[in-house]
Amino acid sequence: MRRLDKWRRLLTYVPYGALACSTALVPAGTAHLPYPVIAVLVTVTAAWMLWWVTLHPAWELDHRRMTIFFAVQVVLIYLLVWSSPLFGFFAWTGYLFTAYALRGKRDRMIGGTLVAFATAVSQANGFQAIDDPDSWGYFSVVLLFNLVIANAMTYLSTMTDEQSEKRAEMIEQLAEANARLEEALRENAGLHAQLLAQAREAGVHDERQRMAGEIHDVLAQGLTGIVTQLEAADAAATDPAAWRRHLGTAKGLARESLAEARRSVQALRPQTLEASALPEAIDEVVTGWSALNGVQAALITTGTPRPLLPEIETTLLRTAQEALANVARHAEAGRVALTLSYMEDVVTLDVRDDGTGFDPAAPRNTSSFGLAAMRERILRIAGTLAVESEPGGGTAVSACVPAITMGVTA
Repeated sequence: MRRLDKWRRLLTYVPYGALACSTALVPAGTAHLPYPVIAVLVTVTAAWMLWWVTLHPAWELDHRRMTIFFAVQVVLIYLLVWSSPLFGFFAWTGYLFTAYALRGKRDRMIGGTLVAFATAVSQANGFQAIDDPDSWGYFSVVLLFNLVIANAMTYLSTMTDEQSEKRAEMIEQLAEANARLEEALRENAGLHAQLLAQAREAGVHDERQRMAGEIHDVLAQGLTGIVTQLEAADAAATDPAAWRRHLGTAKGLARESLAEARRSVQALRPQTLEASALPEAIDEVVTGWSALNGVQAALITTGTPRPLLPEIETTLLRTAQEALANVARHAEAGRVALTLSYMEDVVTLDVRDDGTGFDPAAPRNTSSFGLAAMRERILRIAGTLAVESEPGGGTAVSACVPAITMGVTA
């Protein structure tokens, strides 16, 4: 980035006009060199400025080249002033080259002093003023005036350049900050898209797991009951009353399963919980299961029942249904006891049977999904599931969930 503004770069052409004016005035004044020699000096000076400044503006940023240019330019100014004091009209342009070619306050003060001395000599009618003691006073005043001008221009040009450098540095820093911000925004956009994709995948996975649990807990159990009743009806073909009773039970199970399947697809609460509190809903399930499977079963409720979050009540109800379904399929039990306990911070559901039991370390494949579904349901609401069993010793399933009531969430 160039350090001079456009209007300052235009000043590099002003010295040509000043040199032409000075040359035109020389015949009207005193000349200490022959005119051909002066013409050669003028030509060399113009060519020097043309080569170093006009034709090669990029050299402005080369400190070594600009130092050489300025040193030779000062020498040419002194030669021209020595040849004729009227070249003082050109000598003052050395201040412009001081700001243009030199860098740093010290270098500019030295250059400005040299130009000020040459300008003062021209204004005091040439180098004869230095040789004449009577002219020293006048020369001193003129020199002081030019030194003040030189230092003022050096100060202003230095301050301007420093401000330009600071602005350039700020612009560069701002550009870097904008680049970093754009990069951060691109990264954030990528992370946002990744998080959205992960959230969608997690939502799809959770919904699949929910539907799998609902299908297992509702449809599979309902179909199992229907198959059982139809087989019983087939076995009681010679007994019309028993045949009609089993067939009616199968129809009732089919209607209930269909209704629950529709509610599961719509992610609604089980119908029994819509009409009853959790203890009554579980007791209704236990009563129906006992009548259907011919196994004695009872529910005991301890503590003070209170409305819980729908997700928690649904999980406890499905856990009771799945535990009873496992008893019917595998336990060959004669009695089942369920205990629903309301405590201060948690609610527990225990299901115990006196059936054949099994080894929990190596569960049977047919029941593995049921236990996994129960455990996943309960973990989803920050609960725990424990299974205790041994061959011939019955089975105990214990679910523990947080007692979060509707009032607390509100």
